[in-house]
Amino acid sequence: MKWDNMQHFWLVILSFCVALGPRFLPLLFFRKRKIPNWFNHWMEFIPISLFTSLVVKDIFITKAYTFSAATHQPEIIASIFVILISYWTRSMALSVVAGLAAVFTLTFIL
Repeated sequence: MKWDNMQHFWLVILSFCVALGPRFLPLLFFRKRKIPNWFNHWMEFIPISLFTSLVVKDIFITKAYTFSAATHQPEIIASIFVILISYWTRSMALSVVAGLAAVFTLTFIL
C-alpha cells in the first residue's frame, strides 16, 4: 500500500496526540492538587527501575526469550565496570562513555 501525503499528515497528528496524552493529562490532574510526599518519594525509584529492566533484558535475555548469562559476556563485564565507575564518580556522562568504550573493547577481545 502506498501512502499519500494526507495519510502521512494524519499519522503525524495522531502520533502527536498519543505522545502528548500521557504527559499532559497528569499535569491537568495534579495542577491544583498537592502531591503527597510518599508519592514523590516513590516516584524517585521509577527511572532506575525502568533502566534496570532494560539493561537486564538486553544482557541476560536471548533472542529466543530465554535466560542466558553465557551469550553476552562482554556486556556483562562492561556492566560491572560501569556500575563501579558510576558508583565512584556519580557521573552519568562518564559512565555512559566508559560503558561504550568497555563494550567496544571487550567485543574485540572476547
